[in-house]
Parts: sequence; structure tokens; C-alpha cells
Amino acid sequence: MFELMLIVVCIGLSAFYLVLKKKNMDNWIINYLKQCVFKKKVLGIKHIMFCYVDHYEPKWKNPDDLELERQRVERWHTEYPIVAGKHQDADGVHPQHSFFYPQEEYRYEHLAKLSDLCARGFGEIEVHLHHDDDTSDNLRATLEGFTELLHIEHGAFTRNESTGKLNYSFIHGNWSLCNSRKDGRYCGVNDELVVLNETGCYADFTYPSAPSDTQTSTINTIYYASDKRGCSKSHDVGVDVKVGGNESGDLMIIQGPLALNFNRLKKMIFPQIESSDIRKSMPPSNDRVDLWVKTGVHVKDKPDWIFIKIHTHGTQDGDMETLLGQPFDDMCTYLEKKYNDGENYVLHYVTARETYNIIKAAEAGENGDPNLYRDYELARPKNMLMKNLSKKVA
Repeated sequence: MFELMLIVVCIGLSAFYLVLKKKNMDNWIINYLKQCVFKKKVLGIKHIMFCYVDHYEPKWKNPDDLELERQRVERWHTEYPIVAGKHQDADGVHPQHSFFYPQEEYRYEHLAKLSDLCARGFGEIEVHLHHDDDTSDNLRATLEGFTELLHIEHGAFTRNESTGKLNYSFIHGNWSLCNSRKDGRYCGVNDELVVLNETGCYADFTYPSAPSDTQTSTINTIYYASDKRGCSKSHDVGVDVKVGGNESGDLMIIQGPLALNFNRLKKMIFPQIESSDIRKSMPPSNDRVDLWVKTGVHVKDKPDWIFIKIHTHGTQDGDMETLLGQPFDDMCTYLEKKYNDGENYVLHYVTARETYNIIKAAEAGENGDPNLYRDYELARPKNMLMKNLSKKVA
């Protein structure tokens, strides 16, 4: 009987390990379990910074259909202000949408409409890039050229007066920051962290990427990553951003919640991986919102300021009813009802840039209302966007 039980246990453990390997969970599950075990209860009022970032790709699956691109962008231009305009945080700010626009999909007329949304107070424009078999020099030229274009034509970003660089944040296409895919595809630049730093990038917002093999072993953390010369995936580990700490390394990595959702079981056994992704197949339900808050991503030694960074692919046709319709509306209603009561929680809708600024304020030891620190280091871009819509677009 003992031998039979041992065989059953071994088979069960083997099956569990295979599931972990298939979902690339073996890279991060130990760190997740440690976080769950050693998590401490946070007393007093918690401030919730809610950051919504978008891998915004109008050409999705239809690179030659300009009319379809226009319809996708127009839906956002028309519908997002309607649904987001119904909601406000504790500071009177509408839900903010950070549009990480891909360099390889640039079209003036699309950016003009997104710029108008931003000028009306619904978000900001940032940088997204898909590339493959690239070089450091070409990547540098691509990023410098694209950020200048977005700044000059669409009012994005602010320029650092001492360095002359434009300050921007970044999301890597196909999750492959720093050449992190095991097959080496969709990047090619091992020193990508250095190139991003040298071109003015202040933070990366790519992760989490689970179940992709690009997922870092460091999870639910805000940290500084340093280039490891000649190595890919240098950002797998780093130095925590902490109260009273100093900036280090090459790039700040700002991660969204990564967890296991035991309210949603696959095959009635395996908990669903919560990777902060919003789409039709993964709508923003109340239990997911609760899990994002519970995960508690924060600057080390400042657990009462909680950062929730969720992501989406906003122009995928089947998902837009979720992103621009009732599910998004319901999510905001739930956030404002449960996490903006003024007694236990205070809600702040923030852009990617504002998220970074509030993180830097926490690092510097600032306290009180995070709303005071939305422009702590990087000012809101001077918006040239309203006049863009009056131009004739191609």
C-alpha cells in the first residue's frame, strides 16, 4: 500500500511540474509563494494608484487595411471619453489611458486623434516597439527618431534641459525586453537597457508577461535593472526601489500584479494565472480587482501606496466591447465604490508618467496625498494636440 501511495504522489508531483513548465511558472512560482507567506497586513488608509497601459496597435492582423485602422482609432476617439468621462477618482481625475504606440505602425492621423484624447485629459502617449534581429545602433536611432517625431508633431514628452533627451516610458513588443525570449526572436539587442537609458527612457512597463517565457523571476516589484554585459534578460533581477534609496542601474522596471486566482480554476484544479491583462476572454471582474489590490505592488517600505498597472491591446476588434463598454464601466464603478471610501482606501487614476513620478516621490521619502506628486520629477507634456486635429491629415 505504501509503495502504491508513493507512486501516486510521484505521478501527481510530476504532473504538477509539467504544468509549471508548460506555463513557464517554474521561473517565478517560488518567489510568488514567498511573497504570499511573508506578506504583512497594512494598517491605515491605503492609496491605490491605478495605471492602465495599452499596447496600442491599430494595424493588428490587418496591416494593409487603412479603413479598418481608422475605424479602430475612431472608436477610441469617440467612445473612450464617453465611458471614462462618467468616472472620477478622489482627485477629480478621469480614468487615464497610456497609449504605448508602436513605432513601426506610425500614421499621423491616428496619433492626431489620440493626441486630442490626451489634450482633453484622458491619457498620455508613450512608446511601444516591435523589432527582430536588431542592433544597438539601429535601436538607438529608431527610438531617438520616433520620440522626436511624437514630440514635434504630437506634443508628447518633455525634454530634460540638462541632457537634451526626451523623457519617455516603454513597452516592448512580444514581451521581449533585453532579448529575453528563449529562442532569441523579436529583439536581438542584449544591451537594450543601456540603449533605453541613453535615449531618455525613464521606466519600462512591459511586465508581467506570464505565461510567456520572457517573464522575469522578479515579480510584483518595482526595481532598478542593470545591464549584464553580453547577457540577455539582464532585468530578470535587480535592486528594489525603496524609501530613502538611490537611483541605480540602467532602467526602472514597473511591474503589474502577477498572481494565482483561486476563484477561477481550470479543469477544477489549477488556479488561473492573473497577469493583469484585460480583454474579452479576461474581463475586469470584481474578484480580479480585489486580487490586484491584494497583491500590493509597492515601493519597498511604503506599502500603503499600492500601484496597480494593468495592460491591454486596445485595438483588437473582439476586445473593444470589453475595453470601451460595460465591463470597463463596471470596473471603474467597483474601484470607486470599494477602493475610494476615504476611510480605508483612496483611489488615484494615473498615467504611466504619473506612476513613475509618484514612485520617485515615495523613494524620496514623501508622504501624504500622492496626488501632490503627479508631476514630481517629470512635468506633464506641453500639448500641441488640439491644433493637430485642425491640420489636414493624410
